Amino acid sequence: MAELWISNSYGKINLGLNILERLEDGYHAIETGFCFIEWNDRFEVKPGRMHLEMSDPKIPVDDTNLIVKAIKLLQREAGLKDEYNIKVEKNIPTGAGLGGGSSNAATTLRMMNKIANLGLSQDDLIKLGKQLGADVPFFINGEAGFATGKGDEIEPLDIQPDAFIVTVYPNIESSTEKAYEFCEPNPEPEFSLKNVLLEEEPEEWRYLLMNELEKVVFPRLHLVGNIKDQFYEFGAEYASMSGSGSSVFGIFEQDFVAINAYESFHKLGFPANITRPKFKPDQGIYLKEG
Repeated sequence: MAELWISNSYGKINLGLNILERLEDGYHAIETGFCFIEWNDRFEVKPGRMHLEMSDPKIPVDDTNLIVKAIKLLQREAGLKDEYNIKVEKNIPTGAGLGGGSSNAATTLRMMNKIANLGLSQDDLIKLGKQLGADVPFFINGEAGFATGKGDEIEPLDIQPDAFIVTVYPNIESSTEKAYEFCEPNPEPEFSLKNVLLEEEPEEWRYLLMNELEKVVFPRLHLVGNIKDQFYEFGAEYASMSGSGSSVFGIFEQDFVAINAYESFHKLGFPANITRPKFKPDQGIYLKEG
């Protein structure tokens, strides 16, 4: 029987997003709170000819795919020689601001390190992850945290909401490049994002916590702004766009209010996910004989 390794790759949302300055390399200095949601992709890896299969045929499996980039990076920098068949069941929507691609890259690094016995430490993986994408280190850490710099400097912080999170994808992609291109950096935000996350309750976040990219995305994609408004109508304590969009999430104290919002969006034809309070992602890599 061939070895079959299985792991889950979880999405994230941004709790607030401040754009502090535009950097010379085209990136931006930001600050944001990252936390996990239960929306996840499932990886199955087994020895065999190097091959990547994605359940969504619209996702390219060439050198633009972050999974392929992660494999090539490990071949170059960590001596990965064995070949593997990688199958990914994609559930996290793309172009959604949920970090699906970065999460997939992090899961690839972690799985290959274990399966191929590469002997890389967590710090080694984080250094490699930074070469693939700014938020890849967050997904390698596997803990909620406060991100600064380009989003790649992560300080673990206990900011995973003790409440239900409903995340909705509006069935339209939002371009990260366009969102950042037209944003107006603000080097001195009115409130300390970190203090708000640590000291204020979610019902106060509505007045103190802002995703600066909403100002750019909502005028172009009206539906995204409408969904945020709907979350408040459904009784959310706080609602926001995640990252550069297009996904929107709402935070709910009570399970039945969250479930009602989740089911209502589902009936409207939008993919949605519900995350339990204080959720922690299972980063286990499991071996099945199969």
